[in-house]
Amino acid sequence: MITLLYFARLREALGTGREELVLPSSVATLGALRQHLAQRGEAWAQEMAVERNLRAAVNQDIARPDTAVKDGDEIAFFPPVTGG
Repeated sequence: MITLLYFARLREALGTGREELVLPSSVATLGALRQHLAQRGEAWAQEMAVERNLRAAVNQDIARPDTAVKDGDEIAFFPPVTGG
């Protein structure tokens, strides 16, 4: 089981800020998880699309698509932040 957190526009587009998910055995990386979530269709496909600029953290550390994910992890997805 992993915990998924969605922030900012993702929370609004996906209709949730948090969920628990049984990690499929075929998902071993953050990139694979993003692809798995995109397969839910509609808003999920749009927001999790590889072309979409999206940041992620695994256990509160900024992560890349090749970062390993495992049971017990907390994974947060959020749009990039700009400042000025």
